[in-house]
Amino acid sequence: MHSGKRKTQQPDTMKKEIIISGFGGQGVLSMGKILAYSALMEGKEVTWMPAYGPEQRGGTANVTVIVSDRRISSPVLSSFDVAVVLNQPSLDKFQDRVKPGGVLVYDNYGIANPPSRTDIAVYPVNGMEKAAAMHNAKVFNMIILGSLLKVCPVVSLDGIRKALYKTLPERHHALIPLNIEALEQGMKLIDLP
Repeated sequence: MHSGKRKTQQPDTMKKEIIISGFGGQGVLSMGKILAYSALMEGKEVTWMPAYGPEQRGGTANVTVIVSDRRISSPVLSSFDVAVVLNQPSLDKFQDRVKPGGVLVYDNYGIANPPSRTDIAVYPVNGMEKAAAMHNAKVFNMIILGSLLKVCPVVSLDGIRKALYKTLPERHHALIPLNIEALEQGMKLIDLP
């Protein structure tokens, strides 16, 4: 009987501290924004904290997103449950800041020195290749977001769809099906054991 109670309480203690990092212009900040907005729409507690250099496009950019079922005490983090990295400088900077037992998702493109940690789950993704195959470089970030959600399902696909309709200007709503397809393609890029 007691273990049954614990199972019903488990979802109430979900908390994921996520960093997404790459070059400005790769959709890092919008990926974080969509993730955060989706979590908000699903009734979760959220923080979204972007950081980028003054040059933004071409410079490094990262965003920290915390998704939790409980109140979040601070948006400032020194380590993360999950890191999504889209370039070598981001990999070099953040791979050691993933907590043991955490998750690292990275795009293979332009990575000369792949992650070396063995105490975390590492998922390489060919997001850039998939975006090229879909003939649309602009869906790259949605492919990566799909891969993230496959290994760390903090929000539902339906939540993402609702967030896209809510956050995108109406003139871009025709692109939402393509974005959802990109999410689904990103999910397919990762095989879970």
